[in-house]
Amino acid sequence: MANANLSSAKNARKDEFYTQFHDIEKEITAYLEYNPDVFRGKTILCPCDDPYESNFFKYFALKFNEFGLKKLIATCYAGSPIANRELSLFAEESLENKTTKSPHKIEITDINNGGAVNLSDVALLLAQDRNLLTRLKGNGDFRSNEIKKLRDEADIIITNPPFSLFREFLAWIVDANKQFSIIGNVNAITYKETFPLLKDNKMWLGPSITSGDRRFNVPDDIPLYAAGCGIDEDGKKYIQVKGVRWFTNIDHGRRHQPLPLMSMKDNLRYNRKIRGKESYDKYDNYDAIEVPYTDALPSDYDGVMGVPITFLDKY
Repeated sequence: MANANLSSAKNARKDEFYTQFHDIEKEITAYLEYNPDVFRGKTILCPCDDPYESNFFKYFALKFNEFGLKKLIATCYAGSPIANRELSLFAEESLENKTTKSPHKIEITDINNGGAVNLSDVALLLAQDRNLLTRLKGNGDFRSNEIKKLRDEADIIITNPPFSLFREFLAWIVDANKQFSIIGNVNAITYKETFPLLKDNKMWLGPSITSGDRRFNVPDDIPLYAAGCGIDEDGKKYIQVKGVRWFTNIDHGRRHQPLPLMSMKDNLRYNRKIRGKESYDKYDNYDAIEVPYTDALPSDYDGVMGVPITFLDKY
């Protein structure tokens, strides 16, 4: 039932979900544990992220100096519904013509002269230096030439793209050969555009989410029907979404944990989940064997295997 809202939102092209701060922090921390300098000297682009609502922007603004970022760019393709209740960046602008109600871009190259930063500092920074925020000439769509130029400038792209545009967004990143970490549904593993990247070790699943629902804040006009949805302590609507995963090509330690495996012969003889079979089943239309369980992966087979999602979740 929790995904009823997800389906209706996708059909209405209103699948603009705002990722929880702690979910971002947990994933990024895993990359840093593997490589503490993974973001040092890098430009990060968040191309679906109104800074008034996006925790991606807030997180990397908070960590800008700690991570040693070169630049942080966030673009908004739609006006924030809470912009006029937040900072007034340009006092001379009328309410109906505010920059923050049009597609806009924020670029940060320095915060607090290298010192500690909190969200109040970020708010003050945005409010005082108008050179950090500019209107976009177009509509802010990631497929526009304007946003493509920012993509080409960036080293790493991190965001939660609209679920209905996941395939296009992933192709947009891969075409530019960028590092990335994006959120999508686990069913994206089966997409013809996605599976070859996983098979060829050009993309893998992130380490921080392997099961369970995840909570996302949503715009006020999204109806809340399913169980587990509601309004949080800050008065913002949220929905619970099943099957959420991070898709990334940023390395992390969980990928390199060895998985104990038996040979094909030993699996067929001793593995209680498949023993009794004479051989592994083969696909009729593809030269691959079917492996129904993670612990039935054969150690001595070097061909293609149809593996369970639980294996992809681990690696």
